[in-house]
Amino acid sequence: MAGELNVEVVAADRKVWSGTASIVVAKTTEGEIGIMAGHEPVLGLLVTGAVTVRTESGESIVAAVDRGFLSVSEDHVAVLAEVAQLADEIDAASVEEELAAVGEDQAAQRWARARLQVAGNR
Repeated sequence: MAGELNVEVVAADRKVWSGTASIVVAKTTEGEIGIMAGHEPVLGLLVTGAVTVRTESGESIVAAVDRGFLSVSEDHVAVLAEVAQLADEIDAASVEEELAAVGEDQAAQRWARARLQVAGNR
């Protein structure tokens, strides 16, 4: 089908989501990037935040990702993250407790805030 991307969101320990999509939006060290079918090849370094996959039917799949890469080749997008969680996997109350307990650890604060943002977009 024209205009279709094959997408994989993979964490170090599991495949989080795979399927077809019309667009993928992610945050990299260079800024936010939107990938549609026909995009030129890209390899980007992800920053902690949300990755949004919009399926052909219009459904939005949102995942929080921490540390990883975005690879685009032909009409295939791979999001390879150290850690990734889909919005419906996130328990916001537990993350709030975690955020209160991390103290001054900025990386842990960013990860907790990213998960809270994604959980709020369910």
